[in-house]
Amino acid sequence: MSDTVDSVIVAIDGPSGTGKSSTSKAVAAKLGLSYLDTGAQYRAITWWMITNGIDVDDAAAVADASGKPVIVSGTDPSHPTITVDGVDASGPIRTQEVTSKVSAVSAVPEVRTRITGLQRSIAAAAPHGIVVEGRDIGTTVLPDADLKIFLTASPEARAARRAGELKGTDVSATREALVRRDAADSTRKTSPLAKADDAVEVDTTELTLQQVVECVVTLVEERRAAAQ
Repeated sequence: MSDTVDSVIVAIDGPSGTGKSSTSKAVAAKLGLSYLDTGAQYRAITWWMITNGIDVDDAAAVADASGKPVIVSGTDPSHPTITVDGVDASGPIRTQEVTSKVSAVSAVPEVRTRITGLQRSIAAAAPHGIVVEGRDIGTTVLPDADLKIFLTASPEARAARRAGELKGTDVSATREALVRRDAADSTRKTSPLAKADDAVEVDTTELTLQQVVECVVTLVEERRAAAQ
């Protein structure tokens, strides 16, 4: 739990395309909290592995190299940044090559240990609290978070949103890729994608982004009020 009544740690988990990033950034901005996209950190370490010629399908090689890159995440929700060894990685980490390989890298226990430690230190240092989004925040990274949200949506809705973000993408192919990634993330041995027992599930299929944001902000404010 966070130290002060006003300081609040919010964990937002869920699969791709449920609106995690948009919701988390908007909630953090509205409540004056820091923001952390943990998926970007896994993408960053994956990009570093690819750039440095590490075979991402060789778990031992990935494990050996996992401590090498210096990953720094800026936590301003209006302008989140991420650098790897001092280089701005916000563009390169969103390529299709990184997207196709991030699940394999993320499944390596040494990578998860390294990134989880980084995430916990960032959350602990947030002056007014933080919204942390990912796949295992409520279950593994921050099990004592003040509020845990698990966003869901139908595969069709998620594929349509993701295809909308990536112009010219085929929706059915996007849906297949999302389902594949869900399966990989939900069945991995280390910190699988899962809903925490005490998380509040929010189905975003029929909701606008604004409605989802309002829902989460209300939940945070209720939790703050209960803590007073």
